[in-house]
Amino acid sequence: MGQFTRWLPSIALAAACAAMPFSAAAEEVDGWSGEASLSAGYTSGNSEATDVGASMDLANKNGLWTYNIEANFDYGEQDSIESRNRVFVAGSVDRQVSDKAFAFTRASYEVDQFTGFDSRSFLGLGLGYHVFDSERLTWTVRGGPGVKIDEVKRVITTDAVGAALIIPAETETSFGAVGRSEFSYAFNDNVKLSDATDIIYSGESTQMRNIIALTAALSEKISARMSFDVRYDTNPPDGFESTDTATKIALVYGF
Repeated sequence: MGQFTRWLPSIALAAACAAMPFSAAAEEVDGWSGEASLSAGYTSGNSEATDVGASMDLANKNGLWTYNIEANFDYGEQDSIESRNRVFVAGSVDRQVSDKAFAFTRASYEVDQFTGFDSRSFLGLGLGYHVFDSERLTWTVRGGPGVKIDEVKRVITTDAVGAALIIPAETETSFGAVGRSEFSYAFNDNVKLSDATDIIYSGESTQMRNIIALTAALSEKISARMSFDVRYDTNPPDGFESTDTATKIALVYGF
């Protein structure tokens, strides 16, 4: 549990999928809003684990500007051995330029102990568009160029004759692009379906992630959520899987 203790401060700030209270009007009001959640689930791919997680998503709207901070933490063990330890944080700034269009800049940082990377970072900017923006149906897309930085772990392996072979850690920096789609549909005041897709493209590798979730209100502030998360890497380090999946059940507090 040593790693778990080391990440305790991150749990307090942890983060995740976004779903605003279903009764909110389509027109946003200046000020703070967001949600926090606690989850339990099962992960497969580079790690097989039953894990727990915590997450938070905060947004502050101020006129034409919207500031967003998100973070999440997942930890799991299998047979009392740590098999899942992931921290993700991201921040973005949006500036509305018309009723439908906006400009944005976004930065993200991820540490996952059970991939072939010490960390992965991305900084990008671009334009976005609100395809649908009603009380029941919303769909927003965005995209633009950026810079991706991958800190690849040191690998210890063997060569053709069985001698130890050490592949040193390295930093891969590449220009790329970011794309994001956020869709939600409220069946009624209490049940909502959401789907978020993220793509970070570069010449070295491309990461794709999709989260589909069904959220049901239990009270004015508390909701239950079931989600399925798929992450895919087109060029993972040797010895690692290209696909990770996570199925989660969460309790969500909206504010």
